[in-house]
Amino acid sequence: MVITLVTKPGCHLCDAARDVVASVVADLESGTSVAPIAIEEVSILDDPALFATYADEIPVVLIDGRVHNIWRVDPVRLRTALLEVAQ
Repeated sequence: MVITLVTKPGCHLCDAARDVVASVVADLESGTSVAPIAIEEVSILDDPALFATYADEIPVVLIDGRVHNIWRVDPVRLRTALLEVAQ
């Protein structure tokens, strides 16, 4: 499973999303038997297609390439989604 965090430098919502994602993943990997979850981060400034798609919507959290959340990340909702994908 791969979580992709679409961000841009200097984005305070991106900083908060990064913290939530890291915390939820660490909690799941230490407290459940889910397979390892990879976290990757991409900047809209490095990818014209991402910029065109998400310029006004960052941060965006993708789970296995599908949009999970835009702007603010709810840790309970993220955890639930990750557990559903893991099944």
